[in-house]
Amino acid sequence: MTILPELGAKENWNRRMVFLALPIILANLAQPILSLVDTMVAGHLPGSFFLGGVALSGVLFNFLFWSFSFLRMATTGLVSQAWGAKDSTLMRMHLFRALLIAAAGGAVIILLQKPIIEIGLGFLGGSEAVYRSASDYAFARIWSAPATLGNFVLLGYLLGCQRVMISLALQVALNIVNLLATLTLVLVFDWGVAGIGAGTAVAEWVALIAGLFIIKPFGAHPAVRMKELLEGLALRRLVAVNRDIFLRSFFLLLCFGWFARSGAKEGDTILAANAILLNLHGFTSYGLDGFANATETLVGSVIGARQKKALAQVIKAAFVWSGLVAFLFSVVYAFGGSSIISLLTDQEDVRTAAIALLPFLIALPLVSVTSFMLDGIMIGAMRARDMRNSMIISTCIFIATAYGLQQVWGNEGLWTAMMVLMIARAVTLGLKLKETFAQV
Repeated sequence: MTILPELGAKENWNRRMVFLALPIILANLAQPILSLVDTMVAGHLPGSFFLGGVALSGVLFNFLFWSFSFLRMATTGLVSQAWGAKDSTLMRMHLFRALLIAAAGGAVIILLQKPIIEIGLGFLGGSEAVYRSASDYAFARIWSAPATLGNFVLLGYLLGCQRVMISLALQVALNIVNLLATLTLVLVFDWGVAGIGAGTAVAEWVALIAGLFIIKPFGAHPAVRMKELLEGLALRRLVAVNRDIFLRSFFLLLCFGWFARSGAKEGDTILAANAILLNLHGFTSYGLDGFANATETLVGSVIGARQKKALAQVIKAAFVWSGLVAFLFSVVYAFGGSSIISLLTDQEDVRTAAIALLPFLIALPLVSVTSFMLDGIMIGAMRARDMRNSMIISTCIFIATAYGLQQVWGNEGLWTAMMVLMIARAVTLGLKLKETFAQV
């Protein structure tokens, strides 16, 4: 297990924040490459329906697996607090309990794979040829479910004990194995689109096995008994935390779904323009998420170590560095936004509509950065219930605002409502910040 270092008020928290955030950002950027590899290989198969099938299945799996992202966040918060308290036994217990939930969730997905895939792909639509292609891919990739959920847990554990370089190395290895396995199954064994799904599944399992080998949770440590893992109070706490973070993520997803659905009512051109700007904001999120993830583990560690002064310094460093990153993104979009949009589309009507919305894209990093950092603070402090309640309140405010402003300002009203959503999240979480200090 990791040797737990001394934490203190004299720690250079700015340096540690950057040291943790940069590898996390690189690891986050490595994740979309999985889908990029699948798309690239499918794009060279003889028929556009292969690419359509992979894209359709990608939407299904993104939603399915993203629904379990609470495993990563809850594990980070719990492990970071145990790490700060120098309790390596408790760290292992959190890891094993989370892996147990991941294994159970993965097993359920595999057992229910037929209705999940058929209902999911049926809902997403597509031609008969695209549906068959998507089905072949999905029935191959779904066997990665236990490994994918397990990798969420390992990532959360590694972040919690600040072993970020290992998490980056695992992400890089995952993508290399995915590329090699996919090319082998498709080009050598002629598995077609099923080989693309199977290649991704192989990569997930290899990454899980490699991660367990590196972490060595079994090793020379005393065996963990099932009775201890299933201890009532601890297990109930873990389930409650995971439930609350899941609900928080569900309502956040609901907001973006409402935004996309409402934007579609404005016509295909506006829908496409909104998609371009949201993709650019998604890229911004990778940078802000890196500092939010670093904040999670640092906040958890200083709370676990019972150091209130250090907690204040961590929070200050989080806002300084994330604010700087948000400002840089806004500057880039202010001076280069039009050129970036022109690179992403050559359709003049879409380009014109997207450029008209640039003020929202420029403002969004600065408006949303506070909610990103407060999310990180709350995860590190394990205040999952506050995150859930904040998101429910913010969702109600967003939907009411979006519905009302769209009637008056159209698509600009929707984007204004998106700003309101970020502000509402920041305000409702910020009101709970004082209680976080009371935990120390």
